[in-house]
Amino acid sequence: MNTDLEKELSLLRKDFHKNYAERSGREFKTAERIRTYLEAHSSARIIALAETGTMAIYKGKHPGKTILLRADIDALPIKEINDFEHRSVDPEVSHKCGHDGHTTILLAVMHLLEKQPLDKGTILLLWQPAEENGMGAKAVIEAPFFQSLVIDEAYALHNLPGYPLQQLLYKEGAFTANVKSLVITLEGKTAHAAEPEHGQNPVYAIAQILTFIQTLIFNQPEADDFYLVTPVYMDAGTKDYGIAAGSASLHLTIRSWSPDVFETRTNRLRAYINAVCEQHKIKVAYSWTQEFWSNQNEKFCVANIKQAGVDLALNMQELKTPFKWGEDFGLFTQSVPGAMFGIGAGEDCPALHNPDYDYPDAITITAAHLFYKILENAL
Repeated sequence: MNTDLEKELSLLRKDFHKNYAERSGREFKTAERIRTYLEAHSSARIIALAETGTMAIYKGKHPGKTILLRADIDALPIKEINDFEHRSVDPEVSHKCGHDGHTTILLAVMHLLEKQPLDKGTILLLWQPAEENGMGAKAVIEAPFFQSLVIDEAYALHNLPGYPLQQLLYKEGAFTANVKSLVITLEGKTAHAAEPEHGQNPVYAIAQILTFIQTLIFNQPEADDFYLVTPVYMDAGTKDYGIAAGSASLHLTIRSWSPDVFETRTNRLRAYINAVCEQHKIKVAYSWTQEFWSNQNEKFCVANIKQAGVDLALNMQELKTPFKWGEDFGLFTQSVPGAMFGIGAGEDCPALHNPDYDYPDAITITAAHLFYKILENAL
């Protein structure tokens, strides 16, 4: 890939960062920018799906596998503290997970396919919306056009701060956690603060629930039965100091490597909550949100990734434990053989979702060549 194109891709990435930081499901300008760029530079068939998703389809001259490569495009509601020229123009939203970079990597793959077409099979380049809230993969998979596809393998990557720049990180089996958020709504009865015995205050139930949670947690990432519950938000009553609280809500984020561990321990938690609420005469309701399936990396797909790394003489590292964060590419790997891998963003790079994070442009070309080599080997 020539130097001029590398410069163009760096400027393009910074343009996405500055002018196209949009929250999950609202990536309308981003999708239009991607499609406009593809129309100007690509011979692929371009499909719009899931409202703000885009797919570019390359068909080889000869039959072969259908391979999906996926990039995510949404940004986060984080106020950026960087003061560089490409700082987000939206003071409330910024690309603090590197999806501007992931988007650019897949556009770089497009350039490689234009320059060096692969003759066999079908290649699907997917720019997916709404990864951050776990809704994007589901929306894409449920799209009628996507339902018509038969996909043999699927691959995705994530940049990883804290690891050497351009290092390839791989792992068989679970790559990221099962993650779901549980909203617990409790309805009791208000009373005068001087006479709480005449009401049902859900705060006492919440206190017991939070104590019980500590007995369920096993925050040991190296263990197969890793299980973590994190309280993320709660509210109760009103700021009226003469009134004892009569309603409350508690929001928990729950994660594990194993779906079985997740289900077993979460069922214990719900059974305990039900018992506590019955004791305090509190009505309880549950709802789930922000659902992420674990990325389950297929052995032969990981072997393909490793071989691509060897072919490109990359620095490589096998991960010992999965990452505790959720990534909705995991929904693809529930039904299609696939794998997610990581690319080191630099040992001194600020962490993902930090207000001072910025995607390092130096990894774009390396990641694009890696994707291309994966395609070449798979097909």
